[in-house]
Amino acid sequence: MNPPSLPTMSELGPSPLSTGNDQLSVEAARAAIAAALHPITETETLPLTAALGRILGADIVSPISVPAHDNSAMDGYALRGSDLRADADTVLTVTGTVHAGDVPDFETATGQCVRIMTGAVMPAGLDTVVPQELCRAADGVVHIAAGTVRPGDNRRLQGEDLRAGHPALTAGQRLRPADLGLIASLGIGEVTVRRRLRVALFSTGNELRTLGQPLDAGCIYDSNRYSLMGALARLDVEIIDLGLVRDDPAALAATLDEAIARADVVLTSGGVSVGDADYTKDLLASRGDVAFWKVAMRPGRPFAFGPLHRGEGRTPAWLFALPGNPVAALVTFYAFARDGLLQLAGAKPQPLPALRARCTTAIRKRPGRTEFQRGIVSPGVDGQWEVRLTGTQGAGVLRSMSEANALVVLGHAQTSVAAGDAVDVWLFDGLV
Repeated sequence: MNPPSLPTMSELGPSPLSTGNDQLSVEAARAAIAAALHPITETETLPLTAALGRILGADIVSPISVPAHDNSAMDGYALRGSDLRADADTVLTVTGTVHAGDVPDFETATGQCVRIMTGAVMPAGLDTVVPQELCRAADGVVHIAAGTVRPGDNRRLQGEDLRAGHPALTAGQRLRPADLGLIASLGIGEVTVRRRLRVALFSTGNELRTLGQPLDAGCIYDSNRYSLMGALARLDVEIIDLGLVRDDPAALAATLDEAIARADVVLTSGGVSVGDADYTKDLLASRGDVAFWKVAMRPGRPFAFGPLHRGEGRTPAWLFALPGNPVAALVTFYAFARDGLLQLAGAKPQPLPALRARCTTAIRKRPGRTEFQRGIVSPGVDGQWEVRLTGTQGAGVLRSMSEANALVVLGHAQTSVAAGDAVDVWLFDGLV
């Protein structure tokens, strides 16, 4: 399937994608990315113990009802609801005991009950359980005060959790610990999952040095690759680390071709994202239909996205080219690449974990762009969530990102924030 064409800066003009100042809004960029991408289709079968975090590739249809029988939700006494009296104590004779795992093969008459344990199968004809602590039992007789329970109380019905033949989980679910337990409860030991998305990652820049190299004058260590590898690991993708590439046409071409050949996604930070060098644009133009965008956001702004072709009949590799500033690289990853990678991997939409919090300080903001500020969310003295900024918000101040536990998201049309105003925040817990 051919991907739809992507808007270039020259095509923006007065279109709805434009912010009016030759820039794309964050919302429009996200929408354009979502419209272009289609999930991978390849699957594999894994043992249940190896499936945590993977994307389910086919519905899990329950072969059994869960629970398989009506059973007791309490330790207590099983009885007929019709025996309960509304005007006086109900007095019942205890005729037996049923433990979890037993199959009761006896009958119970009106005026009788049985001792029953949590999870035990309800004997035929009995439909109510009174918890043991809510009644008096002595010498084989149980006394239940009027109004203690109602008919049908404390009974779990057959198929209450799942019905045989119905989906227990649907394709696209990212498998969590509880999902593994649910699948195991059905007696299923293997699952079909989408194969892992392959993401090739490299940084570009003559000023960058990799770990272990001496730090020459005017140079800095490459931090983006390590931040982005951490963000990718949270998405459970296969990471292909292609290292650090100098701003050299031949070196960049060789690395890019390797990435295109090996990966579903090419993720870069640095010079490729800006595309200000003619050879960079020419290089990408010869390999795909990459759109260079200026996004109305801070930090961020320069961003490139598009398909890199791999030959007739093959799906493209998708380029997400991020800015080189450390904070901008992470913010644009969360704003654009994260959802795109999940979509390509076949996952159901997973909205960013967000909440509203009271801002403890004023923030200057002009409309016309989305701003992402680093913040620390905590409960206030009144128990309500509040957020304070981490300090200097420059795009190169990675420490501010390390100290934060959330991003304060100030929307495109939003103006300045006063202390005490509620703001949107993206929580790092679950995001990073």
